[in-house]
Amino acid sequence: MTTSNHRGWAAAGALGGLAGFAGLFAGSNLTANVGDRIRDNALVVEAIAGQRAYVWSTQVVCFVAAALLIVFAAGLRRHLGAQEPAGSLVPGVAAAGVGIVAVLLLVGGGICTELYWALGDPGRWDPDTIAALVEVYNTLPWLWSGAGIAAAAVAVGGFRHGSASRWLAAISALAAVLVLATQAFPAQYGSLFPGAAWVLVAGIGFMTTSRAPAPVG
Repeated sequence: MTTSNHRGWAAAGALGGLAGFAGLFAGSNLTANVGDRIRDNALVVEAIAGQRAYVWSTQVVCFVAAALLIVFAAGLRRHLGAQEPAGSLVPGVAAAGVGIVAVLLLVGGGICTELYWALGDPGRWDPDTIAALVEVYNTLPWLWSGAGIAAAAVAVGGFRHGSASRWLAAISALAAVLVLATQAFPAQYGSLFPGAAWVLVAGIGFMTTSRAPAPVG
């Protein structure tokens, strides 16, 4: 039999990267007006009270992006597995990297539930608790470090075995370096930008250049 050459998984990756990048960047407006009030948690709560729409939208974005990335991870593993030599670690590492991002999106989106209800009635909540929730809200969904691991795997596979096009392998290598740079300093949430950009480009790349796997069985 032959395996399908459908590329919906790649389209899911492109959409997941776009959703994560655009949606999370928009959701960061929750704390855009905090400014110098960051030094007092009560003032932080005062600045963001009544802006629950950002929190709700971020929760939805996190779920949608995670679902799309899970599909992308599964398809990426299948595609690379059909191109790589038997026993290669590239498919599993690439899929695991994308999967890590999906997990962090689900966990980061999960905190939105508590934050949403807290901002609906801030007078009943300890400002320190709300401020702590905000810090998690502003961090976990942005940790796309796993995308850097996936990009590195795709770069290795592309250069060594041709499992990805040369141009995509080169872009993947660059993305891996950029993500690594965000991990070398206390700015890990910056990995969203190169990480999501790579997922978007990789999804488009595989969608437009992926070739059908060889017949099996």
